[in-house]
Amino acid sequence: MDFPLILLILTVVTGVFWFGDIFVWKKKRAEAARAAVAEFDAAHPGMDPADPVLSDERKVVEYKAKRQPVWLEWTAGLFPVILLVFVVRSFVVEPFRIPSGSMLPTLQSGDFIAVNKYEYGIRFPVLNTKLTEGTKPKAGDVIVFDHPMQPGTDLIKRIVGVPGDKVVYRDKILYINGVEQPQKPIGDYVDQEFMVTLNERQETLQGHVHRMLVDPRAPDATTPMEAQTHPGRIHYTDAGFETTVPAGHYFVMGDNRDNSDDSRYWGFVPEENIVGRAFFIWLNIFHMSRVGHFE
Repeated sequence: MDFPLILLILTVVTGVFWFGDIFVWKKKRAEAARAAVAEFDAAHPGMDPADPVLSDERKVVEYKAKRQPVWLEWTAGLFPVILLVFVVRSFVVEPFRIPSGSMLPTLQSGDFIAVNKYEYGIRFPVLNTKLTEGTKPKAGDVIVFDHPMQPGTDLIKRIVGVPGDKVVYRDKILYINGVEQPQKPIGDYVDQEFMVTLNERQETLQGHVHRMLVDPRAPDATTPMEAQTHPGRIHYTDAGFETTVPAGHYFVMGDNRDNSDDSRYWGFVPEENIVGRAFFIWLNIFHMSRVGHFE
């Protein structure tokens, strides 16, 4: 289901009815109300304005003539609400739900997050036309993007390489442009979903500090998918891989390094596929203490 398209259609359709009501139907109802009141007054000559019964009846006649019909209440009447949702969701912030543990320990399955839609430049929904430039995504940012190999599927990962970066992953350690990205052991971390113990580490990625996980039992080598965005661009070794990020693209990885479907397997994220930067957990039904900003 293409929700942005549905929301755009609803906004346009209800907007047409809203403007139609403002400039056409509302005036016709006002004329009908005046005619109905005149007819009521003609049927009650010499009516005493202080008579509460007739006065109320007169008001009811006028109200019924002026009232929006049901079909307009459910179209024009909903336009302001739908417009507000459209503007906020398309240009300001959009909610997402984390479906898996690929971003542990930063994000857990069941976290509801907010995604900034304007930081990287505002795009018109459906057409994906860029309206403002914004800032460029940088290493360490957690982004939501449309899967380049499975259009319509949103993923959330962390950027580890920007255009032009040489990214090397060897023995579960990242090297960016020949510089090792330091890791500091924190301790054991138990993945509650799969009941496995992982190594938790603090990684400094291009100056951005965050936590990540590695599974010491998992092999260092990566098994790529047959279909990739740039076949042959990523060179795989027994210890990991190395690549140079092409222009206009980004290399992303999950914080749960050995349990993440990311750029290592299918390639690079085009800039136009980026939905926005994730920055805030606004709800987790079972762990309300998780609400807040994250790195």
